[in-house]
Amino acid sequence: MSERDEFGAFLVGFVVGGLTGAVVALLFAPQSGEETRALIKDKSIELRDRASHSAEELLAHAESAAAEARQRAEELTKEARARATELAHEVRERGKGALDAVRKPKKDGNEAASA
Repeated sequence: MSERDEFGAFLVGFVVGGLTGAVVALLFAPQSGEETRALIKDKSIELRDRASHSAEELLAHAESAAAEARQRAEELTKEARARATELAHEVRERGKGALDAVRKPKKDGNEAASA
């Protein structure tokens, strides 16, 4: 409970300090209200343009990263398919070899029995 009271007091102090600072800044501003509003408008337009530009750069970067990831995924898929084909062929050959090894003694056994 004590921590909550301390945080509440801090929050109230923070808000009151911020409002006091804003009032003092407006009272002691070296320019008129009209000039201040024009400055705020200009700065807000500049900030909007900068944010828009940053968003466009971020979008371009994200598209580039997505294209690279897509290309890498396609390469990995091709490699995985090629490796799977190799493994299937290898398993098939080993299976044929094992089958031949199993069939061969039967043939030899059948030939020995008939002779």
